[in-house]
Amino acid sequence: LDELGVKTSFSGSTLEIDASTVDSYTAPYELVRQMRASLVVLGPLAARFGEAEVSAPGGCNLGLRKFNFHVDGLRALGADVELDHGFIKASAPDGLRAAEVNFEYPSVGATENVMMAAVLADGITIIENAAREPEISALAGFLDSMGARVMGAGTGRIVIEGVKELHPTEWTVMPDRIEAGTFLMATAATGGDVTVTNALPEHLKMELDKLRDMGVEVTTTPESPGIRVRVEDPTSLTGVDVATLPFPGFATDLQAQMMVLLTQASGAGIITENVYENRLQVAEELNRLDAAIDLFGGHRALIRGPRRLSGTIVQAPDLRGGAALVMAGLVADGTTVVDGATHILRGYEDFEEKLTALGATVAFEAGAPIRR
Repeated sequence: LDELGVKTSFSGSTLEIDASTVDSYTAPYELVRQMRASLVVLGPLAARFGEAEVSAPGGCNLGLRKFNFHVDGLRALGADVELDHGFIKASAPDGLRAAEVNFEYPSVGATENVMMAAVLADGITIIENAAREPEISALAGFLDSMGARVMGAGTGRIVIEGVKELHPTEWTVMPDRIEAGTFLMATAATGGDVTVTNALPEHLKMELDKLRDMGVEVTTTPESPGIRVRVEDPTSLTGVDVATLPFPGFATDLQAQMMVLLTQASGAGIITENVYENRLQVAEELNRLDAAIDLFGGHRALIRGPRRLSGTIVQAPDLRGGAALVMAGLVADGTTVVDGATHILRGYEDFEEKLTALGATVAFEAGAPIRR
């Protein structure tokens, strides 16, 4: 945002954004390569300026991760989109126009991009097979608070009535369900009694159901947002089968953490990854810690437990895999060093401090150990 000319300032956990000073519609490779989510500036820039240039995205190496859904969505809104020397260039000099957008797959990022572009497009846009993740509903609420008209968010069909302009607003960001799920599974894998506050059970229904199936004691409190898990002995848990799917299915971003938990449960469990390629890479690193995981076809893993893990040096393959390896380090005997920890810090605020508060001995430093 700063590169585009936006004025941003943090005060504690409050971010103030002034986009009236934007003077560029180009997002450079040096920044976009660090995080795939940067691609979501494509739609807003095209809607506001009629032009946008965004470097092909980077972030975690999770296979093909094509961005064709983003391109197809903007083309449906009347933009001319092409890939030129590593940049995705969108042009709509006469403005975007409302359309019916049919996604082949309910991509979260593509749904967000089209939503943010369509709120300023003339007419009514309909998004079919839209992503249903809680983040989509939160984005719709944020846009509506700025004067947009978005209906149906959280369902497979979103209807957007375009407006002339948006106005400033104040908004509270929704709780991070993946961070919450990570701490819940870490508690179950190490044994303990932890309550994650400001976590919404409805955002983690499938994951909590799987934890209960394993024998984890899960308690939710309707009066105040929070989820409590309690496990006295992780080996008393039972292995389960998990298949990742778009929301409301089991989140692919919690698959690696579940893999670690299954190494401590009794019996076998199978994880089937249906969302991304290359997202089972963490299995090889877990086997270096003496886990017993077999891979089949690159999309399926058989985990046998319980296993007594032993600390060693491992490499974080991506953001969630890195967090899972930290979990494994907390479970393992001895010292575990997780290289590539910068992946983790992209997705978890104050991760070290929160783990330390729960009794872990963790240091996020060059060459420092992750250990129990």
